[in-house]
Amino acid sequence: MNRTVFILNGPNLNLLGRREPHIYGHTTLEQIRQSSLLLADELELACDFRQTNHEGVMVDWIQEAFEQGAALIINPAGFSFHSIPVLDALKLIEAPLVELHLSNIHARDELHRHSIMSGVVDTVICGLGAEGYPLAIRAVDSLLRSKIVAR
Repeated sequence: MNRTVFILNGPNLNLLGRREPHIYGHTTLEQIRQSSLLLADELELACDFRQTNHEGVMVDWIQEAFEQGAALIINPAGFSFHSIPVLDALKLIEAPLVELHLSNIHARDELHRHSIMSGVVDTVICGLGAEGYPLAIRAVDSLLRSKIVAR
């Protein structure tokens, strides 16, 4: 069984800790990356952690995860609300697929309230800040062990 997980992060997440800390917190993406790699290692998951501000790059990475049969955790950030190319790429994923948001998007303004990605994933984790990442990794581990894919 493939125990690889891609953790893909969308636009502006490279500025975590400095960008709107009242919404996204003070933890940097590098701190999240380090703790994610440690937890993945503990759970015997190979982890590929990436961030891009470019939609086409995100699509390429999702396709790479598909080709490898890897599980995927995606924080699509701004792509969540409009990116049909990212959505279509996510439909390829057959392994566990988790959508992750630092903020509770359901309590945000109208532009940031509805993720079009949510309909094609196994689960959504939102509103827990950086703590959402370890929960997402543990969810992938559990889904891989139980071989449950909800879609």
